[in-house]
Amino acid sequence: MAKGERKMYTKLKTALIDLAEENGLLESEVNITAKILTPEEAIGETERKDFPLLQGKEFLIQADFKNALGQAFTDAPGNFKGKLKKILELKLTDNNERALFIATLNAVMRYVDAADKTIHCKNKEPELCAREIARTIIDKYSADVKIGIVGFQPAIIDNFSKNLAAQNVKVTDLDKDNINKIKYEVLIWDSREKTDELFKTCDIILATGSTVVNDSLSQLISLSEKYQKPLYVYGTTVAGTSKILNLERLCFQAS
Repeated sequence: MAKGERKMYTKLKTALIDLAEENGLLESEVNITAKILTPEEAIGETERKDFPLLQGKEFLIQADFKNALGQAFTDAPGNFKGKLKKILELKLTDNNERALFIATLNAVMRYVDAADKTIHCKNKEPELCAREIARTIIDKYSADVKIGIVGFQPAIIDNFSKNLAAQNVKVTDLDKDNINKIKYEVLIWDSREKTDELFKTCDIILATGSTVVNDSLSQLISLSEKYQKPLYVYGTTVAGTSKILNLERLCFQAS
C-alpha cells in the first residue's frame, strides 16, 4: 500500500474511532453482520443486464449496525460478526478487509446520522440516477464537457454517450473483459495504465465509490489536485468516506 493510501485509510479509521468513542460504541457488545447480497436483493430487476453486479464480477456486502445498514461493493466479499473494535483492528491491506471496514463505516455513520443514502438503489432507480448524474454534470459544465469515468457503470456511460460527442467520453476499468472493448460507443481503457491520461485529457472525473475499497481512491484524489480537475464520486460505497474527505458525491436514488 502506497503512502497516500495509508494516510487516507488512517484518516478514515481515526474518524470511525472518534465516532465510536464519542457515542460509547467501541466497547459495547455490537454485532456487525456483513452479508453478501444476491443481485436481486442488491439491485432488483433492472432492464440493463450488464451491471458488474449482475455479471458476478462484483458483490455488495451489507453491514448491519444496530439496524443501521451500510454497504460496500467489492470483488472480495466476506462475512464478519463481532464487536466494532474488532473491525478497527483490521489492517486494511486487502480488498476483503477494506470492504468490511467501509461497509461498517457507512453503517455506523448512518446510525449516528453522519451519513445518508447508504443503501443501493433498485429496479428502475439506477437508470434514473444515471440520467440525473449526466444531467447534473452537463448542466453545470456545458454540453462540450469532456468527462472521464473511472469504473464500468453501463447506465452512466450510456447516458453520457447519448448526450455528449463520442470523443468527449473516456472510461477506464480494471476488468479485463471490458478493457480495449467498445461499449456504448466508448473505448474502455485500462485503469492501471491510463488513469493519468484520463485526468490530463478530461475536464472532470467521475469515479465509482468502490475505488475506496480497491485502493485507488487516494491516487484519484492526488491526480485531481495535481491536474486541478474536479473529482466526483458516486454510489453507496463511498457514503461515509465522501463526508470525511469532503468529496463531491452524486447519488440520487439511494435510500
